[in-house]
Amino acid sequence: MRRSATFKNLLFYGLSGPIIALNVWILSQLFNFFQHPITILSVAAILAFLLNYLVKFFERAYLNRTQAVTLVLLVTLMVFVILGVTLVPVIIDQATQLLNKIPNLLTQSQSNLLFLEKLARERRLPLDFTVVSKQINANIQIYIQNVVQQVASGAVGFASSIVLWILDFILVIVLAFYMLLYGDTVWFGLSSLLPDNIREPLTKSIQLNFHYFFLSQILLALFMTACLIPIFIVLKVPFALLFAIVIGISQLVPVIGATLGIGLVTVLVLLQNWSLGLQVGLSSVIMQQVKDNFLAPRLIGNFIGLNPLWIFVAILMGFEIAGLFGTIVAIPIAGTIKGTYDTFKASKLQDQ
Repeated sequence: MRRSATFKNLLFYGLSGPIIALNVWILSQLFNFFQHPITILSVAAILAFLLNYLVKFFERAYLNRTQAVTLVLLVTLMVFVILGVTLVPVIIDQATQLLNKIPNLLTQSQSNLLFLEKLARERRLPLDFTVVSKQINANIQIYIQNVVQQVASGAVGFASSIVLWILDFILVIVLAFYMLLYGDTVWFGLSSLLPDNIREPLTKSIQLNFHYFFLSQILLALFMTACLIPIFIVLKVPFALLFAIVIGISQLVPVIGATLGIGLVTVLVLLQNWSLGLQVGLSSVIMQQVKDNFLAPRLIGNFIGLNPLWIFVAILMGFEIAGLFGTIVAIPIAGTIKGTYDTFKASKLQDQ
């Protein structure tokens, strides 16, 4: 009997690996084929999920569902329009200036490397930046060639991208409106196809994981952006608004996003000014530690309950399936699966 049970376990675990790999590959192919509609629907669902709490607040203020949804979406649309008119042009202008300044930054970094090499020779240190200097020269030439090639088609491509973004934004708002009105009915119809012992824990797990995860990530991103903007302005960091927003948005990518965002901004500032780059990196890391050690535990807590190893696995699988969007939604999806499985397993043990 023991040998038979051991053989069944080996067979189960031996086949589960290839089956999981096959399912991941199929999901990635399906997402690549339906990438645009899936992204639009997912963004609209996340927006509707977050705005639903404001809708419920206004419903308690004696407004019916339709009135509350209309009011919340109008306010949200107004906020997006104000940001689009005031903030987006400034960000685009600073991003354009930064891109135009990259060749000069690379040239300046080359001179800084030569200066360090000179100091090292004076102190008889075995440092040679010749290979790095040649690579920087090659990168400057490649960058200039790419810019020249894209100038002709850049205006048309940028204009068409703006139009597509506006259409996608309108579509997201419209879908979010109908999801807020009829989402509960649609979800009840879909979840009714599942057994009772799976439907209830799945619904609770989705609400718990997606609500706390996205709401907390957005609040933490806003905290980092709001704190770094005045700090960068006081330090007289060039492109302060752009760099603070880049670090803030990077907080939306779990685990590795903050490190990548701070590292990218620090390197870009280091290319301009070594001492200023160190100050930017140090101040960003300090604010990151404040966020991680004081704010994040209170906002996020341990609601997901995933082992850190499985978090990294979920992020890697999410990136493989859906790229950047997959990394953002990987953790709440994994937390939902784990929460549903744990509840189902506990109820099954109680029945026994």
